[in-house]
Amino acid sequence: MLAAMAKVPREEFIPADARAGAYEDGPLPIGYDQTISQPYIVAFMTEQLGPKPSDRVLEIGSGSGYQAAILAELVADVYTIDIVEPLAKSAEATLQRLGYKNVHIKVGDGYKGWPEEAPFDAIIVTCAPEKVPQPLVDQLKDGGRMVIPVGERFAQQLYLLEKKNGQLKESATLPVRFVPMLREAEKK
Repeated sequence: MLAAMAKVPREEFIPADARAGAYEDGPLPIGYDQTISQPYIVAFMTEQLGPKPSDRVLEIGSGSGYQAAILAELVADVYTIDIVEPLAKSAEATLQRLGYKNVHIKVGDGYKGWPEEAPFDAIIVTCAPEKVPQPLVDQLKDGGRMVIPVGERFAQQLYLLEKKNGQLKESATLPVRFVPMLREAEKK
């Protein structure tokens, strides 16, 4: 995971006016009231996810594409969704320019997941719903892992969920603060 973080040029996923802070350990604005997570959180969430080389991973909240690039270094395929079309298009262009061929991007409501590509070995969510979306649980393979921040805007907890025999085992790992998960209805 650390090798992947050393390889991926974080500055390429940050708007030019914020690139000076690319390697500081803090979130940075990427436009549209969204942020790129601080490197520590990206590393922590990736480690919690426990990616394996054969995994197919679903990411909710493409943002700039940075987390998808880190995952693309570690897994077979990354499917990433963002509800903010300009961010999804920009992330797609950056990932293509950097040569990532195993990242698939879709504009859409991440709460619904990507049912036509399910099931997934792992799911990582980089925005915070108030509760775990059932469609994501349904799209997680048995034996799969999900890392997700859950809670209200200023009181969120990062959870590791493991699906075994159709049941979720949850472990709270860290208090966090993520942008809220936007739904299609809220966007309109």
